[in-house]
Amino acid sequence: MISMIVVVTSLSCLEKHETPFCYFFMFISVNIMVGTPFHVCEITSCSDNSSSPLLRYFIKVLGTNLSVEIVFSQNGLKEKLGKPANLERWRAANDSLIASETSFEVNFDWEEDIGVPVALLIRNNHHSEFYLKTVTLEDVPGQGRFHFVCNSWIYPTKRYKYDRIFFTSKTCLPQDTDGPLRKYREEELVRLRGDGKGELKEWDRVYDYAYYNDLGDPDEGTKYVRPVLGGSSEYPYPRRGRTGRAATESDPNTESRLPLLVSFNIYVPRDERFGHLRMADFLGYALKLVAQVVKPGLEGLFDSTPLEFDSFDDVFKLYEGGIELPQGPLDIIREKIPLQTLREIFRTDGENLFEFPMPQVIEGDKTGWRTDEEFSREMLAGLNPVVIRRLEEFPPKSKLDSKQYGDQNSKITEEDIKNNLEGLATDEMKPVNMITPNQPLTLLFLKDDGTLKPLAIELSLPHEEGDEFGAVSKVYTPSEHGVEGSIWQLAKAYVGVNDSGYHQLISHWLHTHAAIEPFVIATNRHLSVLHPIYELLKPHFRDTMNINALARQVLINAGGALESTVYPTKYALEFSSSLYKSWDFTQQALPEDLKERGVAVEDPNSPHGVRLLIEDYPYAVDGLQIWSAIKEWVKDYCTFYYKTDDSVRKDSEIQSWWKEVREVGHGDLKDAPWWPKMQTREELIESCTIIIWVGSALHAAINFGQYPYGGFLPNRPSMSRRLIPEKGSAEYEELESNPDKAFLKTITSQYQTLLGISLIEILSRHTSDEVYLGQRDTPEWTADSKPMEALDRFRKKLTDIEKRIFDMNKNDKLKNRFGPVKMPYTLLVPTSKAGLTGRGIPNSVSI
Repeated sequence: MISMIVVVTSLSCLEKHETPFCYFFMFISVNIMVGTPFHVCEITSCSDNSSSPLLRYFIKVLGTNLSVEIVFSQNGLKEKLGKPANLERWRAANDSLIASETSFEVNFDWEEDIGVPVALLIRNNHHSEFYLKTVTLEDVPGQGRFHFVCNSWIYPTKRYKYDRIFFTSKTCLPQDTDGPLRKYREEELVRLRGDGKGELKEWDRVYDYAYYNDLGDPDEGTKYVRPVLGGSSEYPYPRRGRTGRAATESDPNTESRLPLLVSFNIYVPRDERFGHLRMADFLGYALKLVAQVVKPGLEGLFDSTPLEFDSFDDVFKLYEGGIELPQGPLDIIREKIPLQTLREIFRTDGENLFEFPMPQVIEGDKTGWRTDEEFSREMLAGLNPVVIRRLEEFPPKSKLDSKQYGDQNSKITEEDIKNNLEGLATDEMKPVNMITPNQPLTLLFLKDDGTLKPLAIELSLPHEEGDEFGAVSKVYTPSEHGVEGSIWQLAKAYVGVNDSGYHQLISHWLHTHAAIEPFVIATNRHLSVLHPIYELLKPHFRDTMNINALARQVLINAGGALESTVYPTKYALEFSSSLYKSWDFTQQALPEDLKERGVAVEDPNSPHGVRLLIEDYPYAVDGLQIWSAIKEWVKDYCTFYYKTDDSVRKDSEIQSWWKEVREVGHGDLKDAPWWPKMQTREELIESCTIIIWVGSALHAAINFGQYPYGGFLPNRPSMSRRLIPEKGSAEYEELESNPDKAFLKTITSQYQTLLGISLIEILSRHTSDEVYLGQRDTPEWTADSKPMEALDRFRKKLTDIEKRIFDMNKNDKLKNRFGPVKMPYTLLVPTSKAGLTGRGIPNSVSI
């Protein structure tokens, strides 16, 4: 007989079955969670499972309703199915198991020369789904131990027309797969692709594509109409996961939206949904209420009592005691939202309704953010350090078609900047921050000490008579005193507003969240779980489809939180579509990105292959170390499985995977010349490195600093409400008499501030179940020792990088790592604890 030991812990409540109690089990050899953590309920632990009659009853029921069948391969030529076996006797926890665990055994009849175990067929005859984590076959006669990593929800048999299959952790290429296993391998991929029909339900395991046609809600009126993104030259876009919901009544091209109260039930494949810890830490109430429930209540409140921040002291109160609302409005909000919910979302003590953690940018120095040095430093070490580029010609010239848009060239002259060049001519300037055409253009000068100083800001407006007449531009230069100093502070604020929008919509959403989802879908459709590249990439896709689906429901949808807090408002996603036209997969590689922006040059003698022209560029310095470590790990891994370029070309799964990524997932750019052909090992290594970099380090660098830098909105305003005042106007007089009040009335309003920082506080937090770069949530993730050793080397290298980053942050000569705000650059420190830390690189785009 072959025995399989089963130990149970950690079951969630069967809430949808109205079961009045919660189970807590865990399998060690087989880890099962029954029920669905998607429906969150309060979880309490059973201190002694062995004494629970309810547990004994449940074990008995589950054991008789779960069958396991082994698939054997005989000499790699034919298959043999073992006899089905059920979970049998249970026993109390023993010395080898942690407290509160209960174990099962499954015994299989053994036949002589039956073959090698290669797969398990699981049938669930129970009424509820369960989560199967791992299965280990012990003492297989003459063969030893076989381990199966499952990590999947198994629904009752009435939901499937097939038994669930799980393979051993021994990965292999399609061309190296024996006959019996190849059939199961191919059949499973066909199931995951689905048939492209109908609305998908929670138990479906289908990965498929759709356009972004679910953001608008035309049935609610023209205010909520949005264009379909994807599938056209006008609005190109990456594909998202298909849900198959019916069209709206008003527009057959727009997919209907879920009602507010079931927003979290938007379809993603069941195994892509958040685990119960992430759900409890992050989603419980917070995102839905901030975006959809708290928002309308507060909007009405502030419309009826248009409160403004009158001074920076009012802003600081958000973090030093909270804002105390009048009792009447407070009662209105409390009628809509339970006090405990408000406490969880806004960290309130009850009476002081709005109170937030102190953002790091003002923790060490409350005024440092206003300096020109900090304004410039954050372009190298802030929240959006990926847009600064070297000035190639002066004055800067626009790339827009002059026939359509007129003269869009910069109006900055040498006269404007010559006094700040420290004796140099304009052709000797180094970097320039150019965000996008028609947005503020900021010229910065690289000083001898490695820091930057701003030279000029050009603000542009469309011409009143039409785009073809060009832009109406004004140039502002640094000033510290009087009304000119106040106008300069406003000019920097406008740069911040535009950079905030670009950061959220392009650097963050488009270049990480949206761009990575097609890779998640294609990988599950075309790479078997047996495929080594599936195993390599899988950790870097964790929770991405789920967070993107929720974003479509409550963040980037028409009237959602993003449109309410970021300057392009209703045109936010259209704006990102226009920038997707210039997206280039190969340019997402950090060295290529730095070279394209002119802040680095190729250098074969450098350990990273490039030499930085701004030596103290914290994002690039730390990023290149992380990039190189990832690439070395990917190279070690891939060359173990692929001995030649020809093995890549002959890999049918890799070729179909890459073809679908190009032609479907990113189909609007399928004819772009830059796509790798996937004919060599180097192309495979570079492509996988880019995917991992984007999903882990790039996302971390531009996400987890949102609250540390932007939680203090004056430092990163996301909206502007009026233009720079002209002489003779009432606004100009106010700017002269009370510059701080005029500044606050220009940038993000109080309501938008409260909504915005509530949101980014949530999005900047690490959850307690985070898995960081170099880590795996399953210790025995592969049966191959060489990849395990390579991962250990990668993990050690990341530890060394982390120490190096902390050492650099102590170096007084590296001024851009600390700055006037006394805030060290830690966004690319690999590890973190849970919470609002401003550091840590999770494996995936999971928040």
